[in-house]
Amino acid sequence: MGLQHIENLLRRYRGQRINIKTRSGGLYEGTVAEITNDYVALVSDRGDESRDHVFVLLHSIEAVLPGNTT
Repeated sequence: MGLQHIENLLRRYRGQRINIKTRSGGLYEGTVAEITNDYVALVSDRGDESRDHVFVLLHSIEAVLPGNTT
């Protein structure tokens, strides 16, 4: 996907849960916290009041799926 396309897509999901698959095969799940023209920041809750912040570079994203679609 083009970088501008992926950035615009992620802006639609700001504050919502998503799943991201990267070109290297990594899978990331979390709530979209911040989006820049270089990366997206995801916040994932582990249930025990701790939150992990994950930064994924836009050029490494292969697929984006909305989370909790059931």
